[in-house]
Amino acid sequence: MALGALAPAAAFAAGKPDTVQQGLSALVRDDGVPGALAAVKGLDGRTRNYTAGVGDLATRAKVPADGQVRIGSSTKTFTAVVVLQLVGEGRIGLDSPVETYLPGLLRGDGVDGRAITVRQLLQHTSGLPNYTEYLDIPALRYRYVEPRELLDTALAHKSEFPPGTQWKYSNTNTVVAGLIIQKVTGRPLADQITERVVDRIGLRHTYFPAPGDRTIKEPHPKGYGRLTADGPLEEYTEMDPAWGWAAGQLISTNGDVNKFYGALLAGRLLAPEQLAQMRTTVPAEYLGPGARYGLGLVSRPLSCGGLYWGHGGDIPGYETRGGATEEGRAVSVAVTTMAKDEAAAHRVEAVVDKAFCR
Repeated sequence: MALGALAPAAAFAAGKPDTVQQGLSALVRDDGVPGALAAVKGLDGRTRNYTAGVGDLATRAKVPADGQVRIGSSTKTFTAVVVLQLVGEGRIGLDSPVETYLPGLLRGDGVDGRAITVRQLLQHTSGLPNYTEYLDIPALRYRYVEPRELLDTALAHKSEFPPGTQWKYSNTNTVVAGLIIQKVTGRPLADQITERVVDRIGLRHTYFPAPGDRTIKEPHPKGYGRLTADGPLEEYTEMDPAWGWAAGQLISTNGDVNKFYGALLAGRLLAPEQLAQMRTTVPAEYLGPGARYGLGLVSRPLSCGGLYWGHGGDIPGYETRGGATEEGRAVSVAVTTMAKDEAAAHRVEAVVDKAFCR
């Protein structure tokens, strides 16, 4: 993981430095993030957008307010919502084995689709090995990868643990969930996410890139990455995100992500029973102190008390964090390169906490 470089914009509220602006500026100054942007929605329904750094290291162009970014693993929540909608329609059983929908597909060393349930996929308790640990992602920058190829990469490796006995984050889980959606509906995953989530709640700046689409359509800060741990930052905006698919392919804005999590918690996407299942969690300390994982949804404690629900995403060029509270507040933060280590990633999360607690 890696973070990248440059100068902030100042913002003051009632003559006092704004803690969110200060937080973004610190990420630019101290962690070398090229650009940072945030959207903060208050209880009054009003949203304030923030930027720091530059949107292009070469031209020094400004970071576009609420610009589009690749949201990486926040895509998992969208995929999980579609699965849970299909559960509500009686077309998928949460505790049914994967074998019911994809017979014979999950077979490998310690892997058996007859013993893994849909719930375990969404909660990362299946034991499926994580395919991204075995991919040469820079080599896939301009190459389209079929979902089945991602699954085959995972199944070439031994199961991490017997299903249901532990929690461990694995992108493979969400790829399998995406394949179940396609099998049950007879439609492409992208269509289902678009119709059932994006269009349903009016996310005007969110889309699932079509096969071969390497660009970001609307105004956006350029993304950057390091090919080696100590190497220089290189632009990494254009890429084929197919290797992320159901686990990480979406493009969105902080404003749209806030709208999504707000609508989800308000019950506009799922019936109460399915939303309650989604918010039934297990410990996930790997994601940070006190973090818990539901069904494609993470809860995190706030330093000022209470918690927020959301996710986060890391993908070459961008890192995103944020979510919403039950009371209606929402915060999303994006930076234009991945964190170089866990401490840097936690500093991005700390800006989210400051925004909620200010």
